[in-house]
Amino acid sequence: MPSVSSRSPRPSSPWRDSDFRRLWLGQTASQVGEHTSLVVLPLVAVLTLHADAGQLGALRAVGQAPILLFALFAGAWVDRWRTRTVMVLTDAGRALALGGAAVAALLGAAGLPLLLVVAFAVGVLSVFFDVAYQASLVRLVARDQLVRGNSALEGSRSAAQIGGPALGGALVSVLSAAAGVAAGAVFFGVSFLSIRRIRRVEALPERGSFPDGRAGRAGRAGCDGCAGPAGRAPSVWRRIHEGLRFVVRDAALRTVGLASAAFQFSFAALMTVYLLFLPRELHLSGTAVGLALAATGPGALLGSLLAARLPGRFGYGTVLVCAAALGDGVLLCLPVLHGPAAVTVPVLLAVNFVFGVFGQLVNVTVMAVRQALTPDGMQGRAAATITFAGMGTTPLGSLLGGWLAGEWGLRTALLVTAVGMMASPVLMALSPLARLGKTLPVAPVRCAR
Repeated sequence: MPSVSSRSPRPSSPWRDSDFRRLWLGQTASQVGEHTSLVVLPLVAVLTLHADAGQLGALRAVGQAPILLFALFAGAWVDRWRTRTVMVLTDAGRALALGGAAVAALLGAAGLPLLLVVAFAVGVLSVFFDVAYQASLVRLVARDQLVRGNSALEGSRSAAQIGGPALGGALVSVLSAAAGVAAGAVFFGVSFLSIRRIRRVEALPERGSFPDGRAGRAGRAGCDGCAGPAGRAPSVWRRIHEGLRFVVRDAALRTVGLASAAFQFSFAALMTVYLLFLPRELHLSGTAVGLALAATGPGALLGSLLAARLPGRFGYGTVLVCAAALGDGVLLCLPVLHGPAAVTVPVLLAVNFVFGVFGQLVNVTVMAVRQALTPDGMQGRAAATITFAGMGTTPLGSLLGGWLAGEWGLRTALLVTAVGMMASPVLMALSPLARLGKTLPVAPVRCAR
């Protein structure tokens, strides 16, 4: 069954499709808003409210908790709704949340409790947006355009990593906390305006549809319960269960989830320590912190470009394992940094650039593999299940990072969390992912059960 109602032939390149361009522009603006707020809210807490390590860890954990709480529900919901509707509503909600916080900051009422509420609200809406845009791409482009489409979208995320942290840090340091928070609201508003202009009408999944996208019929047998009696749609819990079983039963997807969990848990802990390490141990200003973090963006942009070519030349498995090992391994340099900003900032720029190149190469490649292995009717739930497995660990990682920083010191905490990140490439090297060849695998035509 087609994923969209349009019968016009798809263009040879996704860039020739005006709806893809609108999705790309909206997703770019959304990522800029998200990366701006991810830096602004912690910087407001550290520089304006003088939050300690435990409070910063709690703030980051609250912003990440919605992934653990709502990712699976987002997947079940997105597979039953038009992705454009989900993205437009979540953009509007995030713009309103940050806009309200900016007004409160302007009035001097932006305390830690308000930051916690805003971080949680933006986190909830971001979970739904991220699942929706990943499923939306599969419905907009042909299968052989997935790598190029993902490369474009991930390239825009790279641009956001360049502009978001630098813009947020500069606005908080040079202007005010209110200006930094307001910038995020503006970008979410731009995303709202772009995505709502997508014209291609997605076909809503039929009641009783199967996980591979085939429509169910009343009383149809043979799918082991994918659809309820008389063709009724499965309950939300059953649909969540189908998504979980689909990912767990596929060895490659299961490894993606496990490797993502190992990476995100350790990375969340590392970033909590890192955001304290830069201003307090290396004595960098907010602008310098934003600049250092923004260096990941140019590297990620290069990584997105390489992802369109390297897997076809060296193989998807080789690229995944080698890029993960190099990207995560370079962070082991952080704990040994000493000296004035003139010395540390260039080193930080180099480390973050390398991390961005290889980290983005992994992101684009693994997303294309996941999408290729997943039937259309299961895209939202597969994305949400892997997001739940990976990003769901980040609140615990952030809390651990805050605890390690307080108990063991910043340098020791950085070393421990950087070593923990190496578990991700090890898991991939020992899995079927390492044996993937130079072409994308084919999604099985099957039910989740």
